[in-house]
Amino acid sequence: MAEPIAITRTISIDPGEIEESFIRASGPGGQNVNKVSSAVQLRFNLEKSPSLPEPVKRRVANLAGSRLTKDGVIVLTSNSYRTQQQNRDAAVARLVALLREGSIVPKRRIATRPTLASRERRIAGKVKRSAIKQMRQGPSGED
Repeated sequence: MAEPIAITRTISIDPGEIEESFIRASGPGGQNVNKVSSAVQLRFNLEKSPSLPEPVKRRVANLAGSRLTKDGVIVLTSNSYRTQQQNRDAAVARLVALLREGSIVPKRRIATRPTLASRERRIAGKVKRSAIKQMRQGPSGED
């Protein structure tokens, strides 16, 4: 049995949860690209994964975007390399990076107010700018 894939110190996924299928890569490559199925399509069922807590699943679903199907399956395709193993490793690395990013709890924003000095600087800048614009105006209509 393969050892679990570590996402964080507390979260790891079983390699059995990942389905891989090999497809022919598109694009240039001469005769080799037409004969060899070196590209990998990796599928990970996010919705039914027992390894991930529910909040992590929600964050990963938001991050995955169009890579997430309606059934809750993340589909990643890798065809950057000429060998199946390199493409498999690249796809798994992308999945791990996505899951790691989703495991980070975003910090809550603490509402702050501008300081008195920053408000005074802002007003002083506005007054200065107003004075410059007043100087640009032509002479008044007095005769």
